[in-house]
Amino acid sequence: MNKNILLFIVVCLYGTASAQTVKRPFKPNDFYHIPTLDDPQLSPDGKWIAYTLSEPDSARDNRVSHLWMQSYDGKQSIELTQGTEPVSSPKWTPDGKFLSYISARDSKAGGQVWLMDRRGGEGRKLTDIKGEVSDYAWSPDSKRLALIIKDEENNGKETKINPPIKIDRYHFKQDIEGYLQHLRSHLYVYDIASKKLDTLTKGDMDDDSPVWSPDSKSIAFVSNHTDDPDRNENTDIFTVEAKKGVEVKQLTTFTGHDIKPQWSPDGKHIAYLRSTSDADYFIYQHDVLCLMDSDGKNNKVITAQLDRPVSNISWSRDSKNIGYVVSSDRIRYIAQYNLLLRKSTVINKGVQCSFEDLIAQSPGNWIAKMTNAYMPHELVAVENGKIRRLTFHQDKWLSKVKLAYVKGFQSFSSDGTLVSGLLFTPDSLVTKKLPLVLYIHGGPTDQDEFEFDAIRQVLASAGFAVAAVNYRGSTGRGLEYTKAIYADWGNKEVKDLLGAVDELVKTGVADGQRLGIGGWSYGGILTNYTIASDTRFKAAASGAGSSLQLSIYGSDQWVVQYDNELGFPWKNAEKYIKLSYPFFHADKIKTPTMFMSGLKDFNVPTGGSEQMYQVLKSQGVPTQMVLYPGQYHILNVPSYQVDRAQRYIDWFNMYLNDQPKGSIF
Repeated sequence: MNKNILLFIVVCLYGTASAQTVKRPFKPNDFYHIPTLDDPQLSPDGKWIAYTLSEPDSARDNRVSHLWMQSYDGKQSIELTQGTEPVSSPKWTPDGKFLSYISARDSKAGGQVWLMDRRGGEGRKLTDIKGEVSDYAWSPDSKRLALIIKDEENNGKETKINPPIKIDRYHFKQDIEGYLQHLRSHLYVYDIASKKLDTLTKGDMDDDSPVWSPDSKSIAFVSNHTDDPDRNENTDIFTVEAKKGVEVKQLTTFTGHDIKPQWSPDGKHIAYLRSTSDADYFIYQHDVLCLMDSDGKNNKVITAQLDRPVSNISWSRDSKNIGYVVSSDRIRYIAQYNLLLRKSTVINKGVQCSFEDLIAQSPGNWIAKMTNAYMPHELVAVENGKIRRLTFHQDKWLSKVKLAYVKGFQSFSSDGTLVSGLLFTPDSLVTKKLPLVLYIHGGPTDQDEFEFDAIRQVLASAGFAVAAVNYRGSTGRGLEYTKAIYADWGNKEVKDLLGAVDELVKTGVADGQRLGIGGWSYGGILTNYTIASDTRFKAAASGAGSSLQLSIYGSDQWVVQYDNELGFPWKNAEKYIKLSYPFFHADKIKTPTMFMSGLKDFNVPTGGSEQMYQVLKSQGVPTQMVLYPGQYHILNVPSYQVDRAQRYIDWFNMYLNDQPKGSIF
C-alpha cells in the first residue's frame, strides 16, 4: 500500500477517535440537559423500582416529570408516562399489579390520584375529590387510600377582581404557599370500590406523613396539636383507626418535633425521627433515630451518641433492621440498626459520594439515590456494602462535557477552628494562580458535600477556582458545630470563610488579587456580612439575601425562629442592630456587587436585596440588581437558571479577569 495512503488512513482514524473523546467545558446552557431523578419506590416483589424523572423542556421553559420503571437486575428501563402533564408521588399497589401517581390532569381542584397498569397503557383518574391531594398511601389490603387533602378556598362567586385576603394567623406567610389563612391539610380515608371518602381528622392544624399499619386497620400520621401550632414546631406522631368518628391517639409527647413515622412490616414497632432536644434551637437541631412499640410504649433514642443528623428511615422486610442515612463531614452514608443486637453498623461509608431515599430490597441489599462530584443523582443497588449502578439517565449529556476537578481541603480560622471544604478547579493540575470565587451554601444548617453542584461546576469550567466552605453553622460536624452561630450571625462564619480563602491563597491555588464571593439564601446573607468585614474581594454576587435584620421581623416566614433565637425586636433592638452590620456599616463596603432575587420569595423577600442595592448605589459602589418574575426562593424556570449562571460568569469575569461586559448585561 502507498505510504501516503496509509498515513492518510491513520490520520483519519486518529482524528475520528480524538474527535469522539474531546469534550467541551460545562456551560450554562447545559443546565437545559440535566434530568432530576426523584421518589424511588420498590415493587412488592422487589424486582422493579418506579420513580419520576424531571427533564427541562426548553421550548415551554419548564420542567416536566414523567413516571419511569427500572428493573432491579439493571436490564430494563421503561418510561411509562409522556406528554406535558407532570406526575409525582409514584406508589405501587400492594399486589404489585398497578402503579399510582398524582397528577393535576383534567382536574380543577389540583392533584388527584391516578392509576395505571404496570405493563403500560393510559392512566385513569382514581380519585375525583373537591380538594387537592398532597400525599397518599395504599392500605396493605389494596382496598383503601389514606389521603392528605388541603381545604378548598371558598371565596364565593368567581369575579374578575380577587377578593381581599383576610389574615389573622401568627405565622401568616410561607414561600410558595403565599399568605396563610386557615386552609388546613387533613387526613381522609378513601374506599376504592365505593368511592366513599371519610374524614378522619379536623381542626385548625395540619396533618401529614400518613402510613398504614400492616393489618390495614390503623394509620399513623404527624400533626401539631398544641394550642397554637403557629408558635412552635412541636409535632407529634398520632394513630387513628381507618374509619369515621374514631378518636385519635397520641403516641409521642416530646416537646421538640417527632416526624417521619415508619411502621415495621411485622406491625410491632414504629421507627421515626425526632429533634435532638426540646430546646428552642429549631433550624439548628439534628434529627435522631427513635424506636417505639406500635402503641407508643418503650420509646427510645437509637442514635443519641452518633452526634450526626439522621434521615431516610427504611425497615428491612423481615423487621430485623432499620436502615438510615447519616450526614457526616461532606458525605451522607448508609447505616443500619439491628433490633436484636441493639447495635448500628455502617453499610456503605459513602467515600466522596452521598446517598438518599434509602429502600430495603432484601437481606443485605438496599436501593438508594446516589450522587458524587461528577454525577447527578442516579439509582444504585448497595449489595453487601458494594455499589451497583441501576440507572444511567445522566450519561448522555455527561458524555459531551468536561467537568471541573473536585477535591476536599481543610483550613484553620483565625480562632483556630478546623473547617472542611471542597475546591473546584478547571483541571486536576493547577499550573498557575487562578481567580477565586468563594461560593457559599445556604441554610445555614446545610453542608457542601461530594455531590454534583451545577453552579460551582459551571464557574470552575469558566476558568475560576471555586471554594465551597462548611463554615460553623453547617451540618456534618456535630451539633455543637451547628449551634455555634446561634444568635450570632456573621461572626464565626466570616472567620471560617476568610480562613479558607487565606489557605487557598497561601497554597498558590488562588490569586489573592482576584477574589470573588457569592451565594444564595444564607449564602447571600453571608456574602453581605463578608464584604462588610473585608475589602479584599473585587466582586460579589449576593442572591436572595438580607442585611437589615431589624426590618425582617414580619416580612418573611421565620417569625417563630426569630422569637426563640433573637427575641422580639422591641425588646432586643441592640441584638438585631448588631446582626444588621452590613447595612449600618455599609460605608465599609467597596466591593462591586450584583444582587438577585425571585420576586415571589417569602423565605428571604426581595426587600433584603433592594435595601443593599440602594445602599451601594447611594455610595457610588458599582452594583446591579436582577429580579426574576414569578420565582420563589428557589428558581425553577430553566431559562432563569441558565441566565443566573451566565450572569455569575460575566460579573466575575468583568472584575476578576478584566473582561468586557458580556451579552447578559
